[in-house]
Amino acid sequence: MLECRLGSVARQSEPMPKRRPLRLTQKHVAFVQPAVVDEAMPEPQPGYERATIEDHLGTWARLKAEEPDLCEIWVFAYGSLIWKPACEVVEMREGLLRGWHRAFCLGWNTRWRGSEENPGLMLALDRGGACKGVLYRLPAGAIEDNIVKLFEREMAWKPSAFPPRWVNVASRDGNVRALTFCIDRNSGRYVTGLSPHEVAAVLARAAGSRGSMAEYLYETVTRLEAMGLHDTHLWELQELVAEHIEAVYGSH
Repeated sequence: MLECRLGSVARQSEPMPKRRPLRLTQKHVAFVQPAVVDEAMPEPQPGYERATIEDHLGTWARLKAEEPDLCEIWVFAYGSLIWKPACEVVEMREGLLRGWHRAFCLGWNTRWRGSEENPGLMLALDRGGACKGVLYRLPAGAIEDNIVKLFEREMAWKPSAFPPRWVNVASRDGNVRALTFCIDRNSGRYVTGLSPHEVAAVLARAAGSRGSMAEYLYETVTRLEAMGLHDTHLWELQELVAEHIEAVYGSH
């Protein structure tokens, strides 16, 4: 898949907030990161099949019909899309989504960042609370191409466990109608009821073809903190994951 790039980014001249030190470091990540990372599309897990471009175009047609008057298309990123955008963007803003919170509730991943022995948990938006994240605006002249790239990344298999939907996101420049991905609680991949220690134990072990869950957590928290977007839950998890890794490999 073509690696997409950031275009002109809003407020590039503003100084970034000072980053606080994480307990989880790249040295911790190195212990559990696979030696080879492969971006190729893995085979779907049992019960799923690979989504086609026609599937993605059909999803986009449905979403467009729900909001036919939008002149700009924005995407609200809350996880890996923050530090690894799936498509080209021309503007970014910090955003606050109310009514949804960031949670490791998308399981159990045995391909990208997990295995049959140690399945992974991915981030999705679950109902309740609020979530600070990043708004990305797609280039006006290439909306459909970039939407397909986004859907190929986030909905590679069908049925999707976290389908896209429109949400209202608050930003310093006003409210924005944006696409994002929220967990389907009726999906067999919805995971809930785990304590922070149980989630951390999963994140400290799981790794797959595209990397480890420790890396996924480290990159997400690092980017959020660099932007001054503190997530108390993720901050607690990164400390717990570091402790779990040290318990196995030693504190040094």
